[in-house]
Formats: sequence, C-alpha cells, structure tokens
Amino acid sequence: MMKWKNVLATALCMLMFLPVLAIPPVVGDNGKSPFVAVVKNVREAVVQIKVEAKIAVPQMQNPFGNDPFFKYFFNPPQQQERPYTAMGSGFIYEYNKVTNEALIMTNNHVVEKGKDGTITVTLADKISYTATIIGNDPNTDIAVIKITPNKDEVLTVAKLGDSSNLDIGDWAIAIGNPFGDVGLDRTVTVGVISAIGRANLNFGEGSPQYQDYIQTDAAINPGNSGGPLINMKGEVIGVNAAITSTSGGNIGIGFAIPINLAKRVVDDLISSGKVVRAYMGITPQEITGDMMETLNLKEVAGVLVTKVEKDSPADKAGVAKGDVIVEFNSEKVPNVSKFRIAVATAKIGIDIPVRIMRENKQVNIKVKLDPYPEDVVAAGKDKDTKSSVASGITVEANDSQFAKRLNLSIDKGVVISKIDADSPAAKSDLSIGDVILEIDKKEVNTPADFYKELNDAKDKMDESGKKKILLYVQDRNKAYKYVVLSFE
Repeated sequence: MMKWKNVLATALCMLMFLPVLAIPPVVGDNGKSPFVAVVKNVREAVVQIKVEAKIAVPQMQNPFGNDPFFKYFFNPPQQQERPYTAMGSGFIYEYNKVTNEALIMTNNHVVEKGKDGTITVTLADKISYTATIIGNDPNTDIAVIKITPNKDEVLTVAKLGDSSNLDIGDWAIAIGNPFGDVGLDRTVTVGVISAIGRANLNFGEGSPQYQDYIQTDAAINPGNSGGPLINMKGEVIGVNAAITSTSGGNIGIGFAIPINLAKRVVDDLISSGKVVRAYMGITPQEITGDMMETLNLKEVAGVLVTKVEKDSPADKAGVAKGDVIVEFNSEKVPNVSKFRIAVATAKIGIDIPVRIMRENKQVNIKVKLDPYPEDVVAAGKDKDTKSSVASGITVEANDSQFAKRLNLSIDKGVVISKIDADSPAAKSDLSIGDVILEIDKKEVNTPADFYKELNDAKDKMDESGKKKILLYVQDRNKAYKYVVLSFE
C-alpha cells in the first residue's frame, strides 16, 4: 500500500512541475528579459497626445414635432459649447531633418476634435509641442499629425514592420499612455497575438468601416489608443485602437490596426490629405455553410454578389447578381470584410483579375476600378459639396456600418447620419436615421447620387427663384413621407 502511495505522490509532483518545465524561461544570456532591449529602441518614440477643444451641447428637441402651439414653448435655446479634453498616444515614425518636421501616427478618434481646438504632443523628455493634423481617416481610424521640434531636440523614430506575416501566438508588446491624465506615460505591456483579421466589431458611434484588426492580450487601456504594437524586432506591427471590455478597462481583449493597412492610409494622407479608395460597385454577402452546399462550393469562403450597381466597374466587367467572387487580385477571398479591404486598397484604373464561380463554372474576368464616389466628394470638389453643406445633411451608404448599427435592412436610398444645427435640415421634419429615397422625384441610392441630385436640385432652384426642395423619405418607423427643405 505504501508503495502505491509513493508512486501516486511522485506522479502528482511530476504533474505539478510539468507546466513549469514545459515553458522555456523568457530570459536572455545576461539574465535580462529579451523585452528590455526591444523596448529600449522604441519606447522614446512614443508620445503623449492631449486634445483640448469646445464641442456643441445637443439642443433640447421639441417632443411634439412641428405643432405650432408647442413650438412656442420649446423654442430651442442658443447654441452652447462645453470644454472637451482627451488624452491618447501616438508614435514618431518619420523625421525630416531638412524641414525639421516630425510625423506622428495615431488614431483618428484621438485627434479628430483637435481640428477646431489645440493638440499638444509631449515627448519622452517632457518637452511639449503644438501639433497640426496632416490628415485623418475615420473609415480606418488612422490619423497623421505633425510637430516642429526644437533644433537641439533628440528624437527617436519607430521603425515600421510588416503585419502580413503575423502568426497567432507571436509575442506582442504594447506601449502607450494609459490613463494619461495621472502620469502613467509610456507604459509597456506584453502579451501575444491572440487572433488576426478581426472584423465587424461595434465600438459604438463612429466605428471604422474598414476593419482587419490584430487582437492581442497585451494590456491596452484608455489612453493607449494610437500607441504602437511592436514585435520582438522592435518594429511597429500595429496601431493600438480599441478594447472590448465589460468594465471599461483591460480584460485581455485589445485590438490594433495592422501597420500595412495604416501605411497605405498614411501615404495617401501625406500625399493629398485624403484617402481615395477603389470602388467596384457590388453589394457582397457572407457565404454560410448552407450556401456552400447550395452553391456547390468547396469551402465557406468567397462573397456572394447580391447587387451590381448600374454602370459601375463591376457592371462593365460583366459581374452578375448571384456570382460568387472567390479570388480578387490573385488572392483568395475569405469573407466580406477582407474583400472590402482588398477592393478599397487596390490600384485604381488598372485591370484587376477576378475569379468567379457562376453556375458551377469558373469564370475569370478583369475589372478596372474607379475611385469610390464618397471619397471623390471628400476630396473637396465645391460642386459636389456645396448643397450638402448648405442643407446641413450628411449621409451614409445603405450598406454602411452606420446603417448596420441602426439595424436598417435596406437596399435603396441613403441614411442620414448627421444634421447640422441651424440648417434647413434642422428646421425640417428630418431625423438622424431617416432614409432619403428621392430628391425632387429623382432616386438616390448612393451618397454620390445624393450629392449629385441635391446639387442639381439646388442649381435649378437658384435658376427658377424657388426656395424649396422636396425629399421622399422613409423614417425610423418605416413610414414613408415627403419632407420639404426650405432655404428661405
């Protein structure tokens, strides 16, 4: 009996020590953690960003709609503002000694309100500089800001790596300024790559449309946004952006924007101050297991074409409803999110190979992509934007992330995402979330349609001396109605 007790005790001891023996110690030859040398080369490239601005306080709305009696009691007060302060992180990724300009990469959501306020960047040596925004892109949550440091300032520049060869389980090091208002600057946390290609995440209003996140358990907390995620070579592989949490703090689920996607966006922002993405002109749908069987596919991959825009690049190339796109630009298409990013970042104006499954047959075509209509508008053409500004309406596509967050299931019209105060739209019966279907009896199905038809209607209105434009709208209760925009 004692013999079996001894055997059992020995087995338990072995089990207790097996996990320890199985994990190699993370220690270098000098007894130091290998992370020490990695962090030394990049930590001082990380900056603290403080944004100070004033934002408009939402006005009280009349709960009785346009009733003239109650309008007397609910006359909206004068526009009010309140102070706004935000803290975040960023990192110097380029320094031009000739012009003495340092470029800093960060998140759009960290600095976007700084356009109308002040952005202060504090370096590792505690010296602060006022920064300006070179360009920002809400659709990927990337921004570039610039400082002009003192001539004797010694700057550390972070080296950008390659996020295309990441593996789940790779080491990941996050550096940033968690809870930056209490002095926890340049905090280093270590973890692993938990997953890659995370998409369709909802971080509330303003969630990026193009998502391909790196997931990590390296601790990311409020204030870390915009800081670098680096590999064991000390190279930046991602821009820390968001967390999923039940408490508001880190629970081991953080997300970073892959540096390859960020570099593509940053290059456009530097060269032109905007990002012009490619446009194909289809509505893609995710492939499910059931669809795989009915479409005779070999795997749950690709995207199903549910709609082809008339006269779009896809239409001109011969793409049809019901096609399954399995390859784009010689790369496999795993899902809708990856497909959208592949199209958006593809080159415009050249032939792109596309492989399609159509009625159990493989079809190879070539499509020549156009600039995305919304981005052409964003480029600042006065003709495209003057009426939207004058009307006070900002719209999103009917298949946009904004529409999905509102649980709108529509394939026509455009969704109102913003109404400017004291504009004709604010004085009308329109609300955020309404779907505009027609402008002066002309259909609008994309933001490009909206801007064009609104401009055309405004031009005709100016020529005729009219002061009103008629919109056909579906409201949030799915009720159809006509709404008048009055420019009197």
